[in-house]
Amino acid sequence: MKDFDIIKPQMEVILREELLSIIEKNSRIDFKELAVLLGATEEEVFNEITALEKEGIICGYHTLINWEKTSQEKVMAIIEVKVTPQRGRGFDEMAERIYNYPEVKAVYLISGGYDLMVILEEKTLKEIAGFVSDKLSTLDSVLSTATHFILKKYKDHGTILNKEYKDEREVITP
Repeated sequence: MKDFDIIKPQMEVILREELLSIIEKNSRIDFKELAVLLGATEEEVFNEITALEKEGIICGYHTLINWEKTSQEKVMAIIEVKVTPQRGRGFDEMAERIYNYPEVKAVYLISGGYDLMVILEEKTLKEIAGFVSDKLSTLDSVLSTATHFILKKYKDHGTILNKEYKDEREVITP
């Protein structure tokens, strides 16, 4: 076996990880720019992204919106949920039941006093309260919940949301 045969798969892993790091920060970057940044061809970038999507490593593409700067009202809540794990299935079955509700944005298995963290987004506090009392709390394995409302977002997905633009150019007067 030649050294190149060992190095090539390692280079492919590094290329893949660099590609993922770049598109995680900017999913709108085009293949041409990615190819330049990675020292690869556009075809290689396209093929790698296609493979990553098929493997379920790239699961979707999202736009981060600062809803506070729009006229649309949104209320976001973090709901901690304590559940009884199911024999042989642990927390997975309960997590699946919860994430199948369309109003649920995310579900995470967490450590600490609660088992699951549910991210919910609705138009009003009343809608969130209704979801918790009518849907979530009535599930068989749910022992307790704690609801926390997001009052203001400062940073989301690595992006500072309310960063004010500062003109740092020097003033030049004649």
